[in-house]
Amino acid sequence: MLPIDAAAHSSRWRRRHPVDKAVLGLGLTVLAISLPPWPGAVLVLVAALGVLLGPAGVSPRDLWQAYRVPLGFCVTGAVTLLVQVGGPGGIVTLADGGPVRAGELLLRTSAASLGVLLFAFTTPMSDLLPRLVKAGVPAPVVDVALVTYRMSFLLLDSVRRIREAQAARLGHTTRAAAWRSLAGLGSTAFVRAFDRAARLQSGLAGRGYDGTLRVLVPEARVSVRFVAVSVMLLTALTTLTLALERPLS
Repeated sequence: MLPIDAAAHSSRWRRRHPVDKAVLGLGLTVLAISLPPWPGAVLVLVAALGVLLGPAGVSPRDLWQAYRVPLGFCVTGAVTLLVQVGGPGGIVTLADGGPVRAGELLLRTSAASLGVLLFAFTTPMSDLLPRLVKAGVPAPVVDVALVTYRMSFLLLDSVRRIREAQAARLGHTTRAAAWRSLAGLGSTAFVRAFDRAARLQSGLAGRGYDGTLRVLVPEARVSVRFVAVSVMLLTALTTLTLALERPLS
């Protein structure tokens, strides 16, 4: 299990309805994208960090491990706005207004990523996916997502075991050995994936599978109080942004 999934299953908000956390987490993401980056995205970023490390109870280490990957993409995308290719100044030159646009993009994307992580760190996929059927998503689509989610962890565990076995047999001592081990890892994982899929199909057929996977979903109700507090926070961030935008610009 990935650290973010383990954190979601042990989260303080695990028993809350996904709608509660979607209003807060995805609401912060929408604000980060729609509000002016300064000071809107900054306020959203601070608020998301405060909720993640405070009421949500996410550890700073787990948050950084999950956040550094999307943050790397945010930085990479922002860097491309700093330069322009071609033109009278040369092949590669500093773009007019590039630093400002790069900074705005970095603020928006980094704040929006934290909003998504807030939802991911508090909502296990096993609690979210079965409820999508009631939201109008076709049941076969949800079933495929559930099986893929489960199979991904099994394959990751298989890959880890294969790599440990290869390392124990000195399969990574030289570059040539490492390439052979990588090829063997890919082929073995491919075969095991098909084998697990075949066994899963046989097991479902033996249990009278009729096209719908039935799973137990934890009981949860939408908290009117939690949603109201979340909407108040989003409204406060919007109002504060609009109030500070002109003096700070």
